[in-house]
Amino acid sequence: METLFLLIVFLPLIGAIIAGVGGTLALKAIGSAADHHEHAGDDGHHHAYDGPRWPALLTTGLLLFCAVLSWIAFFDVAIGEQQYKVEVATWVHSGGLAADWALRIDTLTAVMLVVVNTVSSLVHLYSIGYMSHDPHQPRFFAFLSLFTFAMLMLVTSDNLLQMFFGWEGVGLASYLLIGFWYKRPSANAAAIKAFVVNRVGDFGFALGIFGIYWTFGSIEFDTIFNAAPTQAGKTIEFLGYNLDTMTVLCLLLFMGAMGKSAQFLLHTWLPDAMEGPTPVSALIHAATMVTAGVFLVARMSPFFELSSTAAMTVTLIGAITAFFAATVGLVQNDIKRVIAYSTCSQLGYMFVAMGVGAYGVGIFHLFTHAFFKALLFLGSGSVIHAMSDEQDMREMGGLYPHLKKTWAMMLIGTLALTGFPLTAGYFSKDAIIEGAFAADTAIGTFAFTLLVVAAFCTSFYSWRLMFMTFHGRPRATKEVMSHVHESPNVMLVPLYLLAAGALLAGYVFKEYFVGHDEALFWGEALYRAPGNTIVEALHHVPAMVKYSPFIAMVLGFGLAWLFYIKNPKLPVALAEMHMPIYKFLLNKWYFDEIYDYFLVRPTMWIGRFLWKKGDGWTIDGLGPDGVSARVIDVTNRIVRLQSGYVYHYAFAMLIGVAAIVTWFMFAGAH
Repeated sequence: METLFLLIVFLPLIGAIIAGVGGTLALKAIGSAADHHEHAGDDGHHHAYDGPRWPALLTTGLLLFCAVLSWIAFFDVAIGEQQYKVEVATWVHSGGLAADWALRIDTLTAVMLVVVNTVSSLVHLYSIGYMSHDPHQPRFFAFLSLFTFAMLMLVTSDNLLQMFFGWEGVGLASYLLIGFWYKRPSANAAAIKAFVVNRVGDFGFALGIFGIYWTFGSIEFDTIFNAAPTQAGKTIEFLGYNLDTMTVLCLLLFMGAMGKSAQFLLHTWLPDAMEGPTPVSALIHAATMVTAGVFLVARMSPFFELSSTAAMTVTLIGAITAFFAATVGLVQNDIKRVIAYSTCSQLGYMFVAMGVGAYGVGIFHLFTHAFFKALLFLGSGSVIHAMSDEQDMREMGGLYPHLKKTWAMMLIGTLALTGFPLTAGYFSKDAIIEGAFAADTAIGTFAFTLLVVAAFCTSFYSWRLMFMTFHGRPRATKEVMSHVHESPNVMLVPLYLLAAGALLAGYVFKEYFVGHDEALFWGEALYRAPGNTIVEALHHVPAMVKYSPFIAMVLGFGLAWLFYIKNPKLPVALAEMHMPIYKFLLNKWYFDEIYDYFLVRPTMWIGRFLWKKGDGWTIDGLGPDGVSARVIDVTNRIVRLQSGYVYHYAFAMLIGVAAIVTWFMFAGAH
């Protein structure tokens, strides 16, 4: 089994290196389209590609193989209740710090391996069709596989340094993939934004790791988890205050999770990240990277169980994120941005589950969400592909007769996302809502209320997307409509497989993840304090609580049908009647503008001031520039003495002789 885990983790890296280096060299050797086609950043569908196809096939083949191995590992580890620790290499040893590179394989890891490799392999397969005309294919597939390796590093980590390495690796890969079409200014801006906002969260994560080493003298999971109870109730000095040790450490770690998982206040990068190719959106921003924060909190459950304040904070931020992102999704017009805000909202659900102590329930939703959200993203990619790269839903409509297979797949994704009975989302999302109520705390009840409202919004914007895209009259030009075509099988097969997951993943695995025997399934991978009976309690909530997500879903569907099928003029009239609210939601609660005014502009002003006044006027003016200017002034005056006339030199000599005689006269007198 150890060899199997090594193959799962390292095959994507090998594929990335071979495809990236070998593919790029092959492109240059044959002088392909990448060399003589200037890629203006439109999105690659308009250029012929006559370069090597093997990088795409190699990376996809390796990922499909890894996906199969991951499912084998899942049934051995999770269902067979096995645990492994695979030593890879001696890594960092410095003073008292020891962090070896080892793969920690338990149920939590096995679930994440299945999610990462299954979705990644299907995205690779889909990309063969979607990126078939892009002149930079080897680079694209190398970046995809590099991202997958970094994510696998993160989920198999056995210590916090190893996790941080994978954490920053996915950050780097997401920067490269979001800005893949780097000649497009908006893609560059989005990539930089994602990178910078994540650095804010990662600063907190790094401080958390430092704090854990300071407190426990180790960053290895087994050591710190065993020692965690000894710090309960103790304090640590932080920013001049004596604060509860476990609360400080948990909140610093959660700050990292907020950045990576796009939670409220650090969410602004996620919608902009849609500038990358659609398969990137499906891989990074629906199924894998954004769930890294949820994975972090689940992995650190022995810490979060010891701090009620940190747990409450996680619940609060998760609930606000779920509600906030769902409200913004109501009015977005870009098909990918609607799904991006949906992702943001669903991540909020997962954090609510973490906050109330239902860690397994949160991971269950992570597991099911990966299937139906990747399905929706790839389905939207199929629509964009058919619509000559159009992403505005106001320019769509009437696509159902032309894209029946894509419509069917997106319908399944929509049903799963909205929590239609017996689909994957129904089991996992409803369990979170029930868990929030079962927490029986003020913050839990608050979260429950916001989650039900978010469920209504989710249903509305999901059906709005379906109705605006596939139904009603066509709003695109006749020329665009004449080119509408169903995607090739290489793009449709991944949709079929993801649709199977969106339909069955909840029903098949519900007993393992959230059933009465779920403690056996998770084993030691997740920790719940002896008094934490949340998973048992959520099975016994009142009937009204159980039905509330379903009622919200039906109401959302009904309203969307009324607005976009029965009377399409209603939304326009409603928006005009409530223009301030409409603009507030359309402008994403004005977070970008607020951050720009209070953070970006002052920073730019300070930078410009330090550059012009500090560096230019003070340092350069008084330093190098000032000294050199004075030297030039003096030399210019001295140069004038070199006139070339003999009598000038004779006069200067006479003055010199007179000065020497005078000095000797006075010096001699003394």
